[in-house]
Amino acid sequence: MSWQMAVVGALGAAQYQQQGAIGKYNQAVQNRKAAVLEQEAQQIEKQTEFDIAQFDKKFEQLEGTTKVNLAKSGVVQGSGTSYRIAMANAREAELQRNIMRYNSKVAANKKMEEASFARVSGQLAREQARLAQINTIASTGTSLLTMSSGSSFGTKSYTQGAGSSKSLFTSDLAYQ
Repeated sequence: MSWQMAVVGALGAAQYQQQGAIGKYNQAVQNRKAAVLEQEAQQIEKQTEFDIAQFDKKFEQLEGTTKVNLAKSGVVQGSGTSYRIAMANAREAELQRNIMRYNSKVAANKKMEEASFARVSGQLAREQARLAQINTIASTGTSLLTMSSGSSFGTKSYTQGAGSSKSLFTSDLAYQ
């Protein structure tokens, strides 16, 4: 084995290892991104619960203010107008809570979908690195085979009696 072949083999091995390391790194980056996105989804859900609790406090204050104003105006609590106002406020409050929950679920699901896509991207990066490694092995092997034969494959000549020379890929018809 010549020193050139050793160099080609060493470079091929180094490239193979580097491609594997790059693939693992890219996959790790995408997995980290996925974990961060999942944490963001959890934070969205926690924030929603906090926002609903804040909303409930403000709603209770609104109910209290409404009751005081109705009492000042002489309306009897639980009677016609008072009851309709309380029911309308309660329906509106529940609607607002449901909207907050729905928007939260949509945002959290979007983050989870992004996390899934990041994981798939990481797996794809790893597979691309593996394909590059296979290509490196094939390329290095071809280079080493070419170097060991001393000439390019398929162009080696041979002597056919009485000093005539033919290429391996030359048709016998050309010599008739």
